[in-house]
Amino acid sequence: MVSMKEVAEHAGVSIATVSRVLTDKPNVREEVREHVLRVVDELGYRRNRVASSLRTQKSGVIGLLVSDIQNPFFTAIARAIEDVAHQHGMSVFLCNTDENPEKEEHYLNTLLDENVAGIILSPTPSLAQHFQFLFKNNTPIVMIDRKIDNVEADYVLSDNVQSAYNLTHHLVERGCQNIGAVIGMSESTTGRERLQGYIQCLNECGLDPLTKFVYPREEAGEQAVREWLASNNRPDAILTGNIRLTIGALNAIKQAGLSIPNDILLAGFDETIWMQHIGVGVTVISQPTYEMGRSAAELLFQRIADPKRPAREVILKGELIIRGSTGTSRNS
Repeated sequence: MVSMKEVAEHAGVSIATVSRVLTDKPNVREEVREHVLRVVDELGYRRNRVASSLRTQKSGVIGLLVSDIQNPFFTAIARAIEDVAHQHGMSVFLCNTDENPEKEEHYLNTLLDENVAGIILSPTPSLAQHFQFLFKNNTPIVMIDRKIDNVEADYVLSDNVQSAYNLTHHLVERGCQNIGAVIGMSESTTGRERLQGYIQCLNECGLDPLTKFVYPREEAGEQAVREWLASNNRPDAILTGNIRLTIGALNAIKQAGLSIPNDILLAGFDETIWMQHIGVGVTVISQPTYEMGRSAAELLFQRIADPKRPAREVILKGELIIRGSTGTSRNS
């Protein structure tokens, strides 16, 4: 690896001058700057980020940990975070935890060892003590999508209770009396809040809940809905807690030979560019994913700039988008 000293020798300038050029510092004549950059290109010099991090006690990288990058919800969030990070001259180190606390802890320790400038985390459903090592490190942290119970921190969240209430109420307005809710992981604050909104609406309407908490993947959603459709208590509507569970529900309904919305209604969380193109189109709660990612990144950079500022909690509202999967009112 070519060193900064070798660049300085070939350019006929001091190491300090090379450093000022590479960090875009002022007080360097333009002709000197251009000459040094030509030598850098000729020698193929690459800045040693680890050494720089050790000197400055801060790297040019932030970490992002999400549970499932295949979920379009997190893909959109990651894009927004990368956009904001790039504007700040920073790179993003993306980690996928698969809802596995051990994998999450491994990645968090790796990011801390790499001396990242900050971390944005969608935490696994773990107890607060699982994260004590993280907060003791004093690395700036922002939580996104989920909360850690009894931990004060910067959070960017979706209004899950109201969104689930609105989605359930829409199905009730369509005349549904037996609404099955397939929700991902009761241990997560997101799952509990969506259950809360669903049950709150049913209680107000005098209806009984029918719920299943499952691992938030297609296979689990498909199995849950398949069991309901084969039972003596078949729902007249299915509410799903994320887009991958929606896909699973669609598969189960198709395999059962049922038609949406003639035989059963379907509505779920999260919008994608193809939700409107599936069958008659799927009714969804569209969460402000890009805004969530942007807000989380901005909060992180504010935390980096002012580590002692009070913690903030940002809660953003979802939008109900009605399509053909919930048909027309069954009371009409």
